[in-house]
Amino acid sequence: MTRRRRMLVLGICCMSLFVVGIDVTAVNLALPSISTDLHASFSQLQWVLDAYTLVLASLLMLSGSVADRIGRRKVFQVGLVLFGGGSLLCSLSVSAPMLIGARGLQAVGGSMLNPVAMSIITNTFTEARERAQAIGVWGGTVGLSMALGPVVGGGLVDAVGWKAIFWINVPIVAAAAVLAARYVPESRAATARRLDPVGQLLVIGLLASLTYGIIEGRGLGWTSGRVLLCAAVAVGCAVAIGVVEPRRAQPLIELGFFRSVPFTGAVVCAVVGFASLGGFLFVNTLYLQQARGMSPVHAGLMTLPMAGMIALCAPVSGRLVGRIGPRVSMIVAGVGFTTSALILTTLRTDTSLVELGVAYVGFGIGFGFLNAPITNAAVSGMPREQSGVAAAIASTSRQVGSALGVAVFGALASARLTGPLRISLATASHAGWWVMAGCGVALFAMAFVTTSERARRSAYEPAAA
Repeated sequence: MTRRRRMLVLGICCMSLFVVGIDVTAVNLALPSISTDLHASFSQLQWVLDAYTLVLASLLMLSGSVADRIGRRKVFQVGLVLFGGGSLLCSLSVSAPMLIGARGLQAVGGSMLNPVAMSIITNTFTEARERAQAIGVWGGTVGLSMALGPVVGGGLVDAVGWKAIFWINVPIVAAAAVLAARYVPESRAATARRLDPVGQLLVIGLLASLTYGIIEGRGLGWTSGRVLLCAAVAVGCAVAIGVVEPRRAQPLIELGFFRSVPFTGAVVCAVVGFASLGGFLFVNTLYLQQARGMSPVHAGLMTLPMAGMIALCAPVSGRLVGRIGPRVSMIVAGVGFTTSALILTTLRTDTSLVELGVAYVGFGIGFGFLNAPITNAAVSGMPREQSGVAAAIASTSRQVGSALGVAVFGALASARLTGPLRISLATASHAGWWVMAGCGVALFAMAFVTTSERARRSAYEPAAA
């Protein structure tokens, strides 16, 4: 293909990532309006976010395998159609359960966009230097979508209403689908991995039961039969994964990868880091609008320091990891998370905007430095033909962390509410911020654990095995 055609393919792929990225952060800004219009409970607001992330986490690896087998362009187009259709259903929702179901459909489409688009890019840009530049543009799109998401979402909610957040997706994904049909070349893997339906069902059972038990535990009672059943199902699925997956020739989850300390560390860091992000966005949005009485657009502007620091720090972290390794980036990430969390543990309804801004900047720095070392550690030492599977597990861990963050932070806050959100949310959120501080400390510790001499030697054990 000509360079112009390759850049057009990159633009189409980035378009899909951009609309998904904006949707994720913008929906957080719409939660108070959704609560008012659809009479959604606190736990239903958690499900509006987690229905998306759980389905996405469950299907990421499956979508990548199916795309390698039947064609990446074909799956990419199906994902665009499903994401657009789910967005349309979200905008037509008249009840919280209908919105939650539509978010699940959105996620089915979303699972076919991110990993498949990355595969299309790596197969389109075959020259190493050009491929690195294309992946850099791809990564920058993530930061830009996160930076614009709160502002765009807040502006749409303020001017039109929360449904406009979903309307805007439809024409964009429709245009991307048409352009993909015309300009994106079809490609398949020379040897596609086998599908693993048993492993897929076990992963879905584990994530769904665990998240349901955490979110609904307070309302149903932590010792209720339904919550205990969820706990039993989660444990049973986890044990079954450990027994069944090693026996399969091409398992959904390569448990042998966890012999590598850097890989295991990458999974742990992805879960705790993105749990902090998911919980932060969920609780902070409700705090700014419900407790502080800010408009959606004002609340979106308040989070700009965080998004801006993510956009600025992510490429810096990438260069640091490439030059001197992941340790410094992970240390900065841990310090950023912990500093932000400690500031927020004193959160009050009348906390000064300057103090909030400092906390948001700290969080943005921490999160901005996190992604590059996670990706680097996930594929470090892995055989080339399995690096994609390792990266997919790390990506799934990010979504699992985000879902658990919304569930855990929300459960901790709701358990401590003593009145309306306007009065008690600030104090009720303190337990979640202490959890985030613990996540920051864990990231700081993992910076040394995953970069020790023993860890570097263990990175090559999966390849040797």
